[in-house]
Amino acid sequence: MNVTDRAKSILLSPKTEWYIIETEHTPVSTMLTSYVIPLSLIPAAFALLSGLLYLTIGFGIASAIIAIITAVINFYISTYVIDALAPTFNSSKNINRSAQLAGYSYTPTAVASILTLIPVLGGLAVFAGAVYAVYIMYLGIGPMKNTPEDKQIVYVVVVIFVQLVVYFILSSIFSALFLRSFFY
Repeated sequence: MNVTDRAKSILLSPKTEWYIIETEHTPVSTMLTSYVIPLSLIPAAFALLSGLLYLTIGFGIASAIIAIITAVINFYISTYVIDALAPTFNSSKNINRSAQLAGYSYTPTAVASILTLIPVLGGLAVFAGAVYAVYIMYLGIGPMKNTPEDKQIVYVVVVIFVQLVVYFILSSIFSALFLRSFFY
């Protein structure tokens, strides 16, 4: 299945799509190169466009690079956190399934970034995308990690908390490294 079809399916019918994904055997590296990186090009492209429209081309390029690097690092950290936490929540340890859960759950946030060209609406759209991403992860954690129903919500909350911390740390580091030169 190509990126567009999978993104459409995970967004429009996530509950049934997780059971299809469950039958697939996608290694971490394949998940990264065939889905996460292509999907991360959406926020990168719109970060570049926003930079061009509102600031400078250099700012746009730096923002696009930060978007891709942050998505890749967050994908890897999320994958390993999901897998490492699995026994705590009576779930199956399987690094490839963890990668699928992390990668496909990123879809709504990446797609919502299309609206970042519109200043206030863009922020709201990305927030809504992130909320939907949490819901998609919740729907997927049962089939992908064999997590008992009574442990699913807490497992997702812990994973999301770690993802947010990692995201903000990475964004701060990369912003300090790449973007500070545009303000001096």
